[in-house]
Amino acid sequence: MRLTDLPLRQPAYVDLIDWTSLSTIDAQRLREFGLCEGASVEALHHGGLLGRGPIACRVGRMIIAMRRAHAAAVTVRTGLDTGPEPQA
Repeated sequence: MRLTDLPLRQPAYVDLIDWTSLSTIDAQRLREFGLCEGASVEALHHGGLLGRGPIACRVGRMIIAMRRAHAAAVTVRTGLDTGPEPQA
């Protein structure tokens, strides 16, 4: 599911980020905010008219505002997961 479709206040983990859909500067900024595969995320608020504006998200312990187009590039997973998948 995309981060834009994540229900508010539901914890999730970043599964995949389509870095190619983001500009180099935007991708670098999101990485600096701690957005990477395996990071914990939670959608807190949809801004703008009818909730179509930026999304306030908790990434780890930080709260950031993210453009909806950037959030659409982030695929998240929810459920009984207790953390990132183990790496081989």
